[in-house]
Amino acid sequence: MHTPPTHRRQFLTHAVGAASVLALPAFAQIRPVLKAGDQKGGLRALLEAAGALDGIAYDIQWAEFPAAAPLAEALNAGAVDSGPIGDAPLIFALAAGARVKAIGANRSDSYGTAVLVRPDSPLKGAADLKGRSVATNRGSIGHYITLKAITQAGLAPEDVNFRFLAPADAKLALTQGSVDAWATWEPYTALAETSRHARVLVSGRGLLPGLSYLAATDTAISSKRAVLQDFLQRVVRAQQWSYKHVDAYSAALARIIGIPPEAAKLQFERRQQQWVPINAQVIADQQGTADFYQQVGLIKQPLDVKGTFDTGFGLAA
Repeated sequence: MHTPPTHRRQFLTHAVGAASVLALPAFAQIRPVLKAGDQKGGLRALLEAAGALDGIAYDIQWAEFPAAAPLAEALNAGAVDSGPIGDAPLIFALAAGARVKAIGANRSDSYGTAVLVRPDSPLKGAADLKGRSVATNRGSIGHYITLKAITQAGLAPEDVNFRFLAPADAKLALTQGSVDAWATWEPYTALAETSRHARVLVSGRGLLPGLSYLAATDTAISSKRAVLQDFLQRVVRAQQWSYKHVDAYSAALARIIGIPPEAAKLQFERRQQQWVPINAQVIADQQGTADFYQQVGLIKQPLDVKGTFDTGFGLAA
């Protein structure tokens, strides 16, 4: 069958165009995408303030969460590849079957992980929480500090009435008087203190190892290892920059996460966060957290934490 010249040209044009589209994946440089979870915008604020994301060879899709529990759920569902999470909520997530690992560890001053009460509260210490209501996230570091504090004071977990609420709802419950205390973490503690909405009843100093992690899903570790390695190194360098530029970083943090500069600087300066190698001490401290959670009945089975770390990422110099 004879094809008219005009139709032949159209056919050849379409054919060449289709071939070019099919050939694109073989030649185009497709940038990897890191789905990065964050809590209250803190990690993104750190990286952006330090200029640590300049020149990255991949794209970042940020997802923000108000606390570790919903971030852990997102990690478990594969909705995010990686995110910052405290030692206690990581234990809780792993015990629930989450396929994630800690790829980087940091230590900080635990003061800001605290049980807060209203300024006019009659409560003076952890022993006074007997029969009282405490708002926090289930399995959170706030839950952990409360249980640690009351057991050290000779109370049992059932001596306290927990109300499991997200941070915004817990703060409202405290200020309105529907709970006696709120167990939380930074920047919420600094924000409550500087706004005069609450005072610290019990701080985490001496009760907590001050550990938190950058965690990643097993899938992301196997498929995006180089991206995660680069991201972790940028986080470490940004942290080092922040302590050399306290005022500049505190101002940027306040602007990016939307809290007053006074609160941003307070929580940043007293945390003194430092990234550390995942060594025997880190693993031992994490095991202690897991054992304590089993002791108080928050997880049902023993958990050997050694397999929940990937020590192959290292830290930037």
